[in-house]
Amino acid sequence: MGPPLLLACLLAPLCARGASPAQPGPSAPQGWLQHEAPRRVKRAWVIPPISVSENHKRIPHLLVQIKSDKQQPGGVIYSIKGPGVDEEPLGIFSIDKFSGKVFLNAMLDREENDRYRLRAFALDLGGVTLEDPTDLEIIVVDQNDNRPLFRQDVFTGRVVEGAEPGTCVMTVDATDADDPDTDNAALRYSILEQGAAGMFSINATTGEICTARPGLDRETMGVYNLTVQAADMSGDGLTTTAMAVIYLEDINDNPPEFTKEEFSMEVEEQAAGVDVGKIFVHDKDLAGSPSWLAKFTILEGDPEGAFAIRTDPHTNDGVLSVVKPLDHEVRDRFELTVSVQNERPLEPSAPASPRALATVRVRVRDVNEAPVFRENPRRISVLEGTPPGTPITTYTASDPDTHQIQTLSYALLYDPADWLQLDPHGGTVRTKRELLHPSAFLQGGWYIALVLARDDAEPPLSATGTLSIEILEVNDHAPQLQPPAGVLCGRPGRGGTLLLGATDDDRPPHGAPFHFQLSPQHPQLARNWSLARFNVTHAVLAVLAELPEGLYSLPLLLRDSGTPPREQQQLLNVSVCHCGRDGTCLDGALAAAAAGAGITLGALMIILGSTILLLVLAALGAARVRGRRRALRKGLLQRSRDDMRDNILNYDEQGGGEEDQDAYDINQLRHPELFSPRAKPPLRRDAPLSSGTPMAPRKLPSSPSDIEDFINEGLEAADSDPSVPPYDTALIYDYEGSGSVASPLSSIVSSLTDEDQDYDYLSEWGPRFRRLADLYGH
Repeated sequence: MGPPLLLACLLAPLCARGASPAQPGPSAPQGWLQHEAPRRVKRAWVIPPISVSENHKRIPHLLVQIKSDKQQPGGVIYSIKGPGVDEEPLGIFSIDKFSGKVFLNAMLDREENDRYRLRAFALDLGGVTLEDPTDLEIIVVDQNDNRPLFRQDVFTGRVVEGAEPGTCVMTVDATDADDPDTDNAALRYSILEQGAAGMFSINATTGEICTARPGLDRETMGVYNLTVQAADMSGDGLTTTAMAVIYLEDINDNPPEFTKEEFSMEVEEQAAGVDVGKIFVHDKDLAGSPSWLAKFTILEGDPEGAFAIRTDPHTNDGVLSVVKPLDHEVRDRFELTVSVQNERPLEPSAPASPRALATVRVRVRDVNEAPVFRENPRRISVLEGTPPGTPITTYTASDPDTHQIQTLSYALLYDPADWLQLDPHGGTVRTKRELLHPSAFLQGGWYIALVLARDDAEPPLSATGTLSIEILEVNDHAPQLQPPAGVLCGRPGRGGTLLLGATDDDRPPHGAPFHFQLSPQHPQLARNWSLARFNVTHAVLAVLAELPEGLYSLPLLLRDSGTPPREQQQLLNVSVCHCGRDGTCLDGALAAAAAGAGITLGALMIILGSTILLLVLAALGAARVRGRRRALRKGLLQRSRDDMRDNILNYDEQGGGEEDQDAYDINQLRHPELFSPRAKPPLRRDAPLSSGTPMAPRKLPSSPSDIEDFINEGLEAADSDPSVPPYDTALIYDYEGSGSVASPLSSIVSSLTDEDQDYDYLSEWGPRFRRLADLYGH
């Protein structure tokens, strides 16, 4: 290291003298090493840190003078660098470059910067470094120029009332910007003002505030405002103040008390859920706190629990209400004993006091009350089919107003089926018409009616009673065979069985299980037929011996399980068909069986022939008088060059149309002797099962000219038969064909006069209609 600078201080107390050998350092410039020859050098001046007081007002102020031991008169240039010189803050320090004097140019503030570290340099006139740079440290000496500051203007603390002395509440603290190592920042705390009681004290060193005396009572004083002070110089310097606010927290040390010993109230009878009145109390504790909230209890006078008391959360008063309707006729006055206490129990430190009690007298006012049905709903049972005018019950109400003379009247408020009639004075309910079952007005077998009872007070009051009538099922229907006809194979064991079923309009238990058996009046049936039970609603009919093809009418006896049971003998039409190898009926046999099971051959022939002929006769009869129509019809049958019967298509069932060629054979009309029945004549399908066996078909006409008379006779016989429905009703057939491409026949009867019809189109129908075209065409 190169030779050090020689520092000379003009202030003798701040300098020390000494010398030490110096060795050139590696950082010394090369020229410096060449210029100096090895020799003994005097020790440099050692300068301790320079202290200067903050806020020094004599500016500029000489701090120190530095000199180099290689000084040549007028040959050394001095300079300093660092904070306060060429770094922020600028301009605080300066140096005389020729004399080396360092000056203070501005007042210092220790709170902003407590020391400055500068570097001093010595150069020759050519700018060559004569000495290595040396450090110059300037220390700012503190002065008590800052007051203490509290961390906040208002401190808040809480303590429960009645706290023991020495209970700490809070701590206040302040700061001082002066040097903490001096008395300038040594703080002391004190309470300047807290009222006359002196209930709190403060730790002078820590600032902790604690209770000093017993007897803190929130009800006497709830808030304490303390003025606290902090002073530096251990309490003898600068001072500052702040506020400390202490709130006393409430404890339950005051029980609630009634404002008076007796309360009187009044309420109407039959009023429920209404407030009767208020019971006033007073509590010194903090309003809204659990220590203030009151809880009321009815101790005596309400054994049935007709009253209740709740607490008004805003006023803390008790609200007496009625929870069960009161009856003036039963009891017109109540005297209740009520107690009150807080939600939170009293503190053990609270003074002992007797339990607060009050008497509440309630008078019940008499008012008109509505009638009451004691039995509501009234449930009764009535047999199905009960005749009109039968009394079924007496449904009356009672008037609770026993102290008033009133008359009740009754009326039906709801009777949807109009089944009932009601005595307006006695309340007797009678049947107005027969009660039927089933009915759309029944709900699960019950008929619901509403009865209105009204008194004659002013204003009148009424009540509604529900009358539930159970319609008891009566076994008034015998089971019905379903289906009433069937087809089976005539060989035992090979399809010779038929599944039979039954239905009953009665509800359980008057229906299934059903009992099937062959009619006991015809024991000979058991030789060829057997009837076995399949389940509760079905039975199986089987043949015991091989039977010829044909239609058989079997009388069966069906019985239900009602009480008493109902039975009925019914006919089962069984068509025995020709059996195939697999036990099923062949196609032809099935067709014959279907015809036999439904409508007899003669009846089918009459229906088809009469339908076609009546349509033609209706069209012709509307245009000509009866005599001309008969002559025309006879002329057509006798003089037609073509047989009109050849124009009739073959139909086997109604509705096939021209597309159906596998239909009824008109040859039965032409040659009736070839189609005589081989077995027992078939029954009509639409005839009631209870009817007897129909009469055998009449003898068919022998010539086509008698067809009209034959048809008319058949129509007359059918219309006069009371055992079958009329033929203009809907009949059920197995198959009605796939439709027809022909036009509808409704146009035939759409007019009643010849002038309304145009028959010119008959000439376009071919030679067979040429005669009709000549007669009716223009």
